[in-house]
Order: sequence, then structure tokens, then C-alpha cells
Amino acid sequence: MGCRDFEDQLNGKLLTTAEVLYYMPDHPKLLQSFLWQTLDVAPDYPRVQRFLEFWRREIEAVIHSVFISNAGLLVPARVRPVRFMGDLH
Repeated sequence: MGCRDFEDQLNGKLLTTAEVLYYMPDHPKLLQSFLWQTLDVAPDYPRVQRFLEFWRREIEAVIHSVFISNAGLLVPARVRPVRFMGDLH
């Protein structure tokens, strides 16, 4: 990841995974899966929306459904209290 990706994460973009289930018009009973990852802003996901519009416009495959998930790569540090402090010998 470059410096631009790091800046995008600091500005609220999350690693977003879109799974597109689709079928080809010649074989409507055969569902196939396509996974795509990008940095995007929840909850509107503008980059994923542009990708799906491109798909509908340029690709012959018919979209059956789309599943979107995201995860922050940069998260605040987690602090846990110490429950044991001593020697184990």
C-alpha cells in the first residue's frame, strides 16, 4: 500500500470486500462468485457503487446478489488490564 492508501485510511476509508454472485445469460442456473477489494467509505460505498455500475454497463454477466463487508486496517490500540503478575518458576 502506498502513502495515498494510508492517507485514505486516516480519512475514514475502510478495506471493503464485495462478493458479487452472478450468472451468464447462457447459463442462468450456474451461479459464479467474484471477489473484489478496495478502500471505500461506509455506509454509501461510492467506489463499490461505481464498480457495480461499470459491471452492469460493460459486462454481459447478470448480477444475482452482492455482499459487502469491511474492516478497518487502522484501529485504535486495545489496552487490557494485567490479571497476573509474578514469577512462574
